[in-house]
Amino acid sequence: MEQGYTDKAYRWNRENYSSKRRFVDIWSFVLTLLFKLWLYKKSWSYPSGVTEVKQTARRKTQAVWIRNTLLDLGPTFIKVGQLFSTRADIFPSEYVEELAKLQDKVPAFSYEQVEAIVAQELGKKIPELFESFEPIPLAAASLGQVHKAVLHSGEAVVVKVQRPGLKKLFEIDLKILRGIARYFQNHPEWGRGRDWIGIYEECCRILWEEIDYLNEGRNADTFRRNFRAFDWVKVPRIYWRYTSSRVLTLEYLPGIKISQYEALEAAGLDRKQIARQGAQAYLLQLLNDGFFHADPHPGNIAVDPEGALIFYDFGMMGRIKSNIREGLMETLFGIASKDGDRVVKSLIDLGALAPAEDMGPVRRSVQYMLDHFMDKPFENQSVAAISDDLYEIAYNQPFRFPATFTFVMRAFSTLEGVGKGLDPEFNFMEVAKPYAMQLMTNMNGSDTNSFFNELGKQAVQVSSTALGLPRRLEDTLEKLERGDVRVRFRSIETERLLRRQSNIQLGTTYALLVSAFTVSATILFVNHYLWLAIFIALIAAVISWLLIRLVMRLDRYDRMY
Repeated sequence: MEQGYTDKAYRWNRENYSSKRRFVDIWSFVLTLLFKLWLYKKSWSYPSGVTEVKQTARRKTQAVWIRNTLLDLGPTFIKVGQLFSTRADIFPSEYVEELAKLQDKVPAFSYEQVEAIVAQELGKKIPELFESFEPIPLAAASLGQVHKAVLHSGEAVVVKVQRPGLKKLFEIDLKILRGIARYFQNHPEWGRGRDWIGIYEECCRILWEEIDYLNEGRNADTFRRNFRAFDWVKVPRIYWRYTSSRVLTLEYLPGIKISQYEALEAAGLDRKQIARQGAQAYLLQLLNDGFFHADPHPGNIAVDPEGALIFYDFGMMGRIKSNIREGLMETLFGIASKDGDRVVKSLIDLGALAPAEDMGPVRRSVQYMLDHFMDKPFENQSVAAISDDLYEIAYNQPFRFPATFTFVMRAFSTLEGVGKGLDPEFNFMEVAKPYAMQLMTNMNGSDTNSFFNELGKQAVQVSSTALGLPRRLEDTLEKLERGDVRVRFRSIETERLLRRQSNIQLGTTYALLVSAFTVSATILFVNHYLWLAIFIALIAAVISWLLIRLVMRLDRYDRMY
């Protein structure tokens, strides 16, 4: 970390924290952030003038401050920051990069508290449930901590215990965050084109799901069933007799972190094979099951001595419905044919793009993206580059990428980065190509018929457009009658004449003022009011200068037109 934790760090970890003090802490952060953003736009706040380099440096400094402050504010804000790290369509890239570094490693809570929570949740004390239980946790995070234990049956397990007072803290924080979301929604600048209330509700849903360990256990069971036919993927088994909403007991499956490249090499494992299997596992989750791990960072994936992948932490999972998959394929066809209109329509149908009265700028942005990307073969493209450019185009545009989409893109980028660390020649798109082609083939029939299917699809689209033309004309006429459609036109000649007439009137006013002040100055001078006459004469000189500049501007406009 660039700085140590402040004195107020982990104040939220106290048993009896004040909701009023929490309100002050959170709103102090928000108001300070707003002041920093206001100052960022003021050119006078930059020594020796504003430049792009200075603005970039300031954004990076602000991003580091935001990350450290979120750590101080505790679990709710650490998780919200991690969720926002997937929203590059809303926040600048510097903020997203720093928020992606958020690690929720915080001080562990006491073993006495662990004993009390286990007894309260499972109805028995630790010695009655476990043969041994290590009091020092293997890891401590913002939501809970993990202890190694052994059941009386001799099976090695890990016990995940939720942090005490977490639900109460969430309730206080989320109530305050709702007020903040409402403030941003009504803000004249930040609220325009942003659904902050919708983002808040999405964060609430994800946070409450993540602290429900029964939900995490069900997710783990579903994930393990989906991969039961693949011996190169392992998922810890859940011990339901020792599990509740705040205590989760899982099979102990140790392994080497997928990002510990030297350790994998020392264990004699094939790094290239591991990189390909990581990508394949995620593609299977998306395309076969529609149920995927939404947070596959290196700490949640390990490799066992035989080279099998081990997945951990199933609190944050995503689902892709079949109709969404079809919509994504429609987008893919539009991208493949460089059809910006088709891509825009499919994105509106998917809910990733908010329809507006004038879609021209958005359509041009999409078309530019298609022309820019499709120069390279599919397998030579980078997921990180594509997602960065997508978000760059989406920033300050009416794009509203759903959480599922952003989780998928973040996971792809993470896996691509890990894959390149394992194998410098690894290319995620190259691994994905056969799966994408298979999915397209399944949707469109066999390879031999895919051309005819697409041709038939285009014919149906043309015929439906032709048949629907009268109805569209009728709808347009109805909108005109209701006044829903406004027609704007410009006449350059009329605008020039109006501008000239306005300037002539202004010039006449200036001339009258110059005359009046000159006469006044002369009278005062004759009557020996020297200094007052000089003052009035200076005012007449200033107005005369404005009159001369106006005449020169009129002459310049005449030459331009």
